[in-house]
Amino acid sequence: MRLAILALLISSASGADLNVQSRDLYDGWLKMYDLKFDDAHQVFGEWKQSHPADALGPASDAAAYLFSELARLGVLESELFTDDARYQNRAKPKPDPQLKPRFDREIDQTDHLADAALQSSATDPNALFAKSLTFGLRADLAALVEKQDFAALKYTKLGRPFADRLKAADPKAYDAYLGVGVENYLLSLKPAPLRALLWVTGSQVDREKGLENLRMTAQYGHYLEPFAKLLLAVAALRDNNRALAKDLLSGLHNRFPNNPLYLRELNRLTKP
Repeated sequence: MRLAILALLISSASGADLNVQSRDLYDGWLKMYDLKFDDAHQVFGEWKQSHPADALGPASDAAAYLFSELARLGVLESELFTDDARYQNRAKPKPDPQLKPRFDREIDQTDHLADAALQSSATDPNALFAKSLTFGLRADLAALVEKQDFAALKYTKLGRPFADRLKAADPKAYDAYLGVGVENYLLSLKPAPLRALLWVTGSQVDREKGLENLRMTAQYGHYLEPFAKLLLAVAALRDNNRALAKDLLSGLHNRFPNNPLYLRELNRLTKP
């Protein structure tokens, strides 16, 4: 399942309202989108020291470890995600052997802190964010690095209830729409018999619902707003809507000039 997420990268998350008090953590995410991973880890490390009970710190650090690996491997190229044959026939990436232990350490710490918070309050927004994010990141790793699409689908399903609980507790948790948006849109691209099987087994495969949810995150989201816009650009490229793709990618390039992905895709759009 492409972009298993890319639930970051297929992932769910909490809403914008949560982060008024979390500006420093948000700054780390912006640095991550701009490929300044050392700076992002520094921000997240400081946050973990000053907020030792907050699961968002290690969850964000896990995201930075995975996203840096995805960037190094070059698996977020739009050509990869708009060419089904190329995706299916891609070689298995060679991951950095140091990635998995670092990633797993942060994921385990996130789960420990989030589970403790949810025992005290079943609607704790940070904990629901963190739980949904850990499953999304696991899905990303399985699909994009380990080439285990069925495992990615399993993680996506496990993360969905946490996003649903968050949306029920806070209808303005717009980042929580990203995970279900990715699931619906990407699975809707599968052949009809497979879509039917996925639907029967509990997956969501509604293309228009997927795009609608991605637009919600892109317009109103917080942590995942830039990522939702990247996914909408990929969708626009698949639909041959070059004007929309160019508009989205231009905005991302202007905000994150150190990330060469957006400029490369813009240059491809200018080719005859």
